[in-house]
Amino acid sequence: MSTATVNGHYLTVAVAFFALLLAGCGAGSSAEVAVGDQPFAVPVRAAEVVASAPAEPLRFAGSVRARDRASLTFQVGGVLRSRQVEIGQQVQAGDVLAALYNPELVPARDAARARLRELQAQAEQARREQQRGEQLFERGVLSTQELEQQSARLAALNASAGSARAALKQTEQLSAESQLRAPFSGRVEALLVEPGEFVAPGQAVMRLASSDGLEVEVRVPAHLIGDLAVGQALPVWSSLTGRQAVGRLLELGQGASQAGVLYPMVISLESADFRSGDAVEVGIERNMGDALRVPLSAVMRSADGLAVFRVTEKGTVRRVAVTVSDLQGEQAILGDSPLKQGDHVVYAGLTRLADGDAVELLP
Repeated sequence: MSTATVNGHYLTVAVAFFALLLAGCGAGSSAEVAVGDQPFAVPVRAAEVVASAPAEPLRFAGSVRARDRASLTFQVGGVLRSRQVEIGQQVQAGDVLAALYNPELVPARDAARARLRELQAQAEQARREQQRGEQLFERGVLSTQELEQQSARLAALNASAGSARAALKQTEQLSAESQLRAPFSGRVEALLVEPGEFVAPGQAVMRLASSDGLEVEVRVPAHLIGDLAVGQALPVWSSLTGRQAVGRLLELGQGASQAGVLYPMVISLESADFRSGDAVEVGIERNMGDALRVPLSAVMRSADGLAVFRVTEKGTVRRVAVTVSDLQGEQAILGDSPLKQGDHVVYAGLTRLADGDAVELLP
């Protein structure tokens, strides 16, 4: 047998074997399609939609201060002559705390007194002259014009005496301002000027604080003040010890002329555990209402907005648009959405899903 005949024989056998192999593969594919009439299920993990748990209070830091406090000043300028108190000293309302020396106050007061006495004497003399003039006018000795002149002079002197009396009162009040008195009972917190130093009018000399009541002021964003009301109880924690107490909302800002500002909120503290200057934190509860929460990993972002894949009773998934109103750790708090408590949403395997795909829930 020739070499060409042998090669042709082997080629025929190889073609026949390859054809049988293709036929076997075709039969296997048909069997696989027959077995896989059900759509391919994507393995995913799902979590139940549950009601939102009570959120931890938001904490805002502040420092304790006295409810009644004042920076005391003189209304006149001068040199601080003496000071009768020290830091931390308890004083009563009306006590003299410091004295100021001003060389113009006492002479101005004495001059005003002398001017008032002078005008009063002149007015008294004019009154007697008017009385004699009326008698002479009745006898026909004095003319009407002269009597009217005497009356006008008396009225002018009375008016000048009234003006001098007001000036004397002003100088007496200014002279009294040379003594600094306590407006209320409390303790001296700070001394800002030493004796011998010059004090300008309105310059703070010392700070006084009452120990009768304490308060703390914090500033909160606008979206939180809607759930607050004056008189409401709020938790307060000590930043140092962590001890908790209860405060009452005294004042609450309700408006601002600038955008994006924080609103002041003043809380009274009745607990004896706090002192003026302590660092504290005020808690504000967040009203979550009937909101639902899902794992944060279940929320996906797309061009159409935020959405989740909800698992249906048929074992498929449906894309549901959602809005996230808040976050609690790894949980997303949903706003208004078609989801209901008890629904299941996919939180693992999202990248392989499309709307309507069949899924297999993994443990």
